[in-house]
Amino acid sequence: MNRHQKLLLQILRGTSDANIHFQSLCRLLRHLKFEVRIRGDHHIFTKEGIIEILNIQPKGKQAKPYQVRQIRNVILKYRLGDLGDD
Repeated sequence: MNRHQKLLLQILRGTSDANIHFQSLCRLLRHLKFEVRIRGDHHIFTKEGIIEILNIQPKGKQAKPYQVRQIRNVILKYRLGDLGDD
């Protein structure tokens, strides 16, 4: 299991939303083929076929828990991140 799969499982479990490293979350979203624009500390992720725009900011080195929940909802809604892929 690679690092993207481990982080995806951690997000999907939902038991440690406050302990997700911001840069790791950004890498996961890019791995899931999201495009990113950066405006100051706002990282804006979009993807063709996905209505939601994910606008996330760091809280120190961690991701904000409510934004991790939003990302989890998008992953579940669109069935992103097949755990069989690399």
